[in-house]
Amino acid sequence: MDTFAARLETLEHQWMRAWMRGDRKLMKEVAARDFVFLLGGNKATILDRVSWLEAATTRLRLHSYRFGDIYVRRHGNVGIFTCQLEMEAALGDHEWKGQVWVCDLWRKSRLRNNWKLVERVVSRPEGDDDLGRELTKLQLWT
Repeated sequence: MDTFAARLETLEHQWMRAWMRGDRKLMKEVAARDFVFLLGGNKATILDRVSWLEAATTRLRLHSYRFGDIYVRRHGNVGIFTCQLEMEAALGDHEWKGQVWVCDLWRKSRLRNNWKLVERVVSRPEGDDDLGRELTKLQLWT
């Protein structure tokens, strides 16, 4: 594994562990100001940074995760991290568990020369249409 791939994988684990602990401060530090969480499916659901930070530290709780095969690629000041993700989470009474695909877009900051998570795209588990409806309720701008 090259140095860049190891760096992004480390950041990914920090992000996921911060979510598990409900560590808003660390997630806010890692997430870019224009961060977006997108849950793919028949109808995509989007959470902006403010909505994500609120949801991930209160109602959308991660209990466990495990990365599958990881693919990392760098394009100048942008990096892509993608993998299969086995996870167990809950949104209120709704269980969100199983395997999903995740693709994260990272951007290197010009000022501080550190990596920020700009966008996370996650595939919805097949047959779980309720998850999108529940996530839509977490959008703070609506």
